[in-house]
Amino acid sequence: MENKKDLKLAVLIDADNVPYANVKEMFEEIAKYGTPTFKRIYADWTKPTVAGWKNVLLENAITPIQQYSYTSGKNASDSALIIDAMDILYTGKVDGFCIVSSDSDFTRLATRLREAGMKVIGIGEKKTLTPFITACDKFIYIEILKPKSEAVTSPRKKISKTRQQAPENEQESKPLNDVDSKLIKLIKDSISDLADENGWAFLGDLGNLLLKKKPDFDARNYGFPKMLPLIKSMNQFEVDERDTGKPNIKHIFIKSKLNTRKNR
Repeated sequence: MENKKDLKLAVLIDADNVPYANVKEMFEEIAKYGTPTFKRIYADWTKPTVAGWKNVLLENAITPIQQYSYTSGKNASDSALIIDAMDILYTGKVDGFCIVSSDSDFTRLATRLREAGMKVIGIGEKKTLTPFITACDKFIYIEILKPKSEAVTSPRKKISKTRQQAPENEQESKPLNDVDSKLIKLIKDSISDLADENGWAFLGDLGNLLLKKKPDFDARNYGFPKMLPLIKSMNQFEVDERDTGKPNIKHIFIKSKLNTRKNR
């Protein structure tokens, strides 16, 4: 994360394909990965459908780019965003791009930017198609970018109901919330790819590999603030928190319980 915070990012927003709600939370999320040096938003501002954006542009210092729709049914702002992205790329003034859109038409743009060595972060709704998601280094769903008071309470209520209704033996074996067998297998396979001779994998390396395999992986998608609580909730893995000699800093290693039985 230390290097990520130093990245200079160009944030390019497709106003026609993302909602304007939670813009503040969106930029707080982007700040985790770098500093936005360009903040531009594209739309035909004469249309009433994008009127809601106008109230948040000044508050977040976003530069609106006007692009008239010359033909009905065609999104001219997409072309303007792509042209600006390439212009910014060739200036050499940024280290990465954040494309805010749910439109898969930006798949080729994301691929081209990554070919040029740029870090590409996508932000869009859960309806975003897979090609655009996989073309990004990291993809974040707008739905999880809610005020903390909203994001934390609702998932925990669901989890508590699951625990109350299920017998004790089922609680230990069943993953919580929206965690499914595919995610568990992905984590197990990734641990196997990284594991040392004793089957342990470093949590930081595991997180990086999961993002490479599944760019939209995020513990918040499953109702957890971090990856470690998500992994613990599955009851499929063993966790070892090792002291580093520094206060409040530990190295966390993960191991499949299946591997543990084999080693015994």
